[in-house]
Amino acid sequence: MSDRPASVPNPLTDVTGLILAGGQGRRMGGRDKGLESLGGVSLAAHVRERLAGRVAEVLISANRHLERYRCLADRVVIDAEGGFQGPLMGIYSGLRAATTPWVLVVPCDTPELPSELVDRMVAGVGHHRIAVAHDGERLHPVVVLLERALADDLHAALAAGERKVGRWYERHAWTRVDFSDCPEAFGNLNSEEDKRRLETRLDEERRP
Repeated sequence: MSDRPASVPNPLTDVTGLILAGGQGRRMGGRDKGLESLGGVSLAAHVRERLAGRVAEVLISANRHLERYRCLADRVVIDAEGGFQGPLMGIYSGLRAATTPWVLVVPCDTPELPSELVDRMVAGVGHHRIAVAHDGERLHPVVVLLERALADDLHAALAAGERKVGRWYERHAWTRVDFSDCPEAFGNLNSEEDKRRLETRLDEERRP
């Protein structure tokens, strides 16, 4: 599909930030990854710092510990359908809840996202409906700016059984946004080992 957006978004009025924190955290023993602590601050709070004050509203997609997440977001959104159906369901639920023309999606387990993420994603979308972050070597499909108007199409794809994020993007006009200057910013903390490794590095960087 070669559809095009109506206008270039203004982040402070046209973009909602959506933090995906609705997974099961299987590789962390079933713990809620967004609430895992890094340096005394939850991962979701680290990610929120990259969005707050840079977008119109910050939403968190969550399916448990809702009260704790409400302290971190303007609104908390639960999946439109239960069963932990994956990031596409979280994205759909966020698109449905958003009130702005665009939604910037980020995962809860990437605490080192660039501080200029919002501006660079908006600048990179051009005449496309979807813009996906690329670190110079690979795409990061759930760091994505997309039009809220895609919600109905995504709902139809989910109803047809689609659960692959990238495969759904291919149905639309999408582009890459180059972050090859800071590939480390997109590191995911998928396990306790990943978290310990990052904590060790941050401790070393703080030392004089």
